[in-house]
Amino acid sequence: MRALIQRTAECRVEVDGKQVSATGPGILVLLGIAEGDGGDNALYLARKTAQLRIFEDQDGKMNRSIRQSGGEAMVVSQFTLVADTGKGNRPGFGQAMAPGPAEALYRMFISELEGQGIIVSTGVFGASMKVTLVNDGPVTFLLESRKLEKKHVLRAKSEERRAES
Repeated sequence: MRALIQRTAECRVEVDGKQVSATGPGILVLLGIAEGDGGDNALYLARKTAQLRIFEDQDGKMNRSIRQSGGEAMVVSQFTLVADTGKGNRPGFGQAMAPGPAEALYRMFISELEGQGIIVSTGVFGASMKVTLVNDGPVTFLLESRKLEKKHVLRAKSEERRAES
């Protein structure tokens, strides 16, 4: 699962020429869900997103989370984030999860963000959308649940080896 997070001054989503949601200052989360992702990935990324310190404190340093800054989150599904672009010039989307189970994980991600005390607006899952934003900074981060989890597992194994020696 991948979350492309952009700090925004404002954001809005239109479907068929009609605005379906809008936010003020906060973040836009473009969420890509891949085959093999599960609830643990959705919960991990939602918590990481809620706790990511990408908002400036009184000293101008990125030291505050979205919750601490009082910002809102716009969450938009984007299966193209999990595209395979490694071979040829045409992206492959075979790694993207089927819409039914992907939507359930998308909803779980949103629910966890809300559970973290964040006001969440959304796009329309699976729809063709026009997403308009004012990127604040610009500040953009890519979070990947499996890579990050794998890194923690490798670190733990490395620490175990050191302890055994």
